[in-house]
Amino acid sequence: MSDKIALSTWPTPLEPLPRLAAALGLGEDDLWIKRDDLIGLGGGGNKVRKLEWIVGAALADGADTLVTTGAAQSNHARLTAAAGARLGLDVVLVFPGTPDSATDGSGNLVLDSLFGARIFWAGDGVPSALAGVADDVCRRLCRDGARPYPIPFGGSSPLGARGYVDGGEELLAQLPDMDHVVVALGSGGTMAGLIGAVGERRVLGVHCGAVADPAATVADLAGALTGRSIGADSLRIRTDQVGAGYAVLHEPVLEAMQLAATTEGIVLDPVYTGRAMAGLIAAVRDGDIRSGRRTVFLHTGGLPGLFGHTAAVRRTVGALHSYSAG
Repeated sequence: MSDKIALSTWPTPLEPLPRLAAALGLGEDDLWIKRDDLIGLGGGGNKVRKLEWIVGAALADGADTLVTTGAAQSNHARLTAAAGARLGLDVVLVFPGTPDSATDGSGNLVLDSLFGARIFWAGDGVPSALAGVADDVCRRLCRDGARPYPIPFGGSSPLGARGYVDGGEELLAQLPDMDHVVVALGSGGTMAGLIGAVGERRVLGVHCGAVADPAATVADLAGALTGRSIGADSLRIRTDQVGAGYAVLHEPVLEAMQLAATTEGIVLDPVYTGRAMAGLIAAVRDGDIRSGRRTVFLHTGGLPGLFGHTAAVRRTVGALHSYSAG
């Protein structure tokens, strides 16, 4: 029997993007958006699909506390906190840095607090050490009588990736003749799950700089999920939108965010969905995505993260359009 639990209602909408398609030189019926940003829990986002499986397993294991890691503006951490609040579970989030490094308390941090999560600040060590810190936190919780359940970075495990097998099958039911689905590649589980549903050749992942080796990460997850060998060289991954690094605003990303907003009223974030859109635009320019092919952009959410990204906020506010009458 499956341990999956319901944290939202499905399916999420699939909508056309005719004005954006025209701006890119595509046919008006060529470009669509899968609105996983509209998932109901905790401000929305792709991590809810993963958490339905992961938190289901935690409850089946008798856990009373969820422990996970991420950057201070982690969408996954925010949605883990929301899932815990929904289900009456305590949540501890392990972040790099110190409280002083997040003094403005903006973006996702506001919601983490609102959902009642506790934050353990791990200091200024390398982010790769966070998993070990989280293990230490779990041991401390056990000593205090809690029953913690560790959730990996981004919720990306073979179990979590099953959420996007579900999502991919849902998408195929909505648009059976889809040729491409474009998705941000962060911790890898969303892309791996989509591959499990629609195959390697229809999924284009846009690397966001969250992992050192995105192809190997996705290939390992997809292989464990599907039970077959998947070569990293068989995956479609763009690495041209990382720029100076994961948290650093990349100029083509800001331009992609502005184009999506001004043509369709769609809001993207500067770390994940903005990079994915910039990758889609680049794929059209270099001919990987062409007119006459049905392309779906998977909107994985992340709106709160926009307000926690100082450079993106400053650049966007600095470009305010003024109207002078007379």
